[in-house]
Amino acid sequence: MSGPILLSPPDVGELEQEFVLRAMRSGWVAPAGPDLMAFEEEVAARVGVQHAVGLSSGTAALHLALASWGVGPGDVVPVSTLTFAATVNAIRYVGAEPYFVDCDEESGNMSPRLLRAALDDLSGSSRRVPAVVPVDMLGKPVDYGSLVEIAAEFGVRLLCDAAESFGATWRGRPAGSFGDASVISFNGNKIMTTSGGGMLLTNDEHLARHVRKLSTQAREPVLHYEHVEVGYNYRLSNILAALGRAQLARLDEMLSRRRRWRELYLELVESLPGVRVLGGKDDSEDNCWLTAIVVDPSVASMTADDLGAALRQCDIETRPVWKPMHLQPVSEGLQGMLDGTAERLFRHGLTLPSGSAMSEDQFSRVLSELRSAMS
Repeated sequence: MSGPILLSPPDVGELEQEFVLRAMRSGWVAPAGPDLMAFEEEVAARVGVQHAVGLSSGTAALHLALASWGVGPGDVVPVSTLTFAATVNAIRYVGAEPYFVDCDEESGNMSPRLLRAALDDLSGSSRRVPAVVPVDMLGKPVDYGSLVEIAAEFGVRLLCDAAESFGATWRGRPAGSFGDASVISFNGNKIMTTSGGGMLLTNDEHLARHVRKLSTQAREPVLHYEHVEVGYNYRLSNILAALGRAQLARLDEMLSRRRRWRELYLELVESLPGVRVLGGKDDSEDNCWLTAIVVDPSVASMTADDLGAALRQCDIETRPVWKPMHLQPVSEGLQGMLDGTAERLFRHGLTLPSGSAMSEDQFSRVLSELRSAMS
């Protein structure tokens, strides 16, 4: 055995070192600087939006978008239940109440049918619904055509959590370019990283300007320190932006590597009864950030839990798909439009090593142990 194989470790090398060292030598070590501005412009151009604001995390981007729109106490925000806690935490930061919407079986993404039902249900109450927050599950964009149409029909803003889907597309259009605003993440395990970091993407100049202001403690543009609203220390640093610029230059290469692993996983599961790749039937536009399989215990030779345990014994990292947020203890008492799909995917889903830094030998080891465990 040659050491642990992780789900999605950072993929960094000499180019990243070169960019970061150059930024340090330039003297721009403080939060803002030329690399941050260039990184924002480059990501905006890649996605095809007019404005990008580099922030300390994708969570910060969600928080500041909601805060800028005046979302607050008494408001209800429909959100994907099959997601990481950060998506829902941002809603609660502003004092609003999350309303959990279940997913479809094939992709794990928010169900348009259930979103419409949720908005119908909520429209009969006296509570304001200012925004909807769908999440691109494991790098597969949601059905943006349907969700954009539904949001427009009910007059709500669409804040797209594309934290996991940078580099993916939906019908040829890049993830991060949909809705009133989108957010992406550059966390250490994402498709590309700035160590920690994220970005707000939008065509709304006023929103971008206000988010940028809030992210720097809401300082007014005067010589002395003047503040008329509460701000946050959320700006991405110039040095981390330099790291991001190097990663962006390598993004297509890293996407291609993850695509290769996805195709080999798909090939493998064809021979494994009761096993499928989540979202795999139509994944040509996914970024393949993480590949997850769904194991039907009534057909397969073992459960997802058993398979995960067998792989971990071989020093291969696995993890269940997201535990639905409506099942989390912190969500007790909150409501939603649920049909049990997210719970089934949580029980039967398993994420597998998918990182672009993984070697051919390491991936061969993963496939070998998968075959062995399933036999």
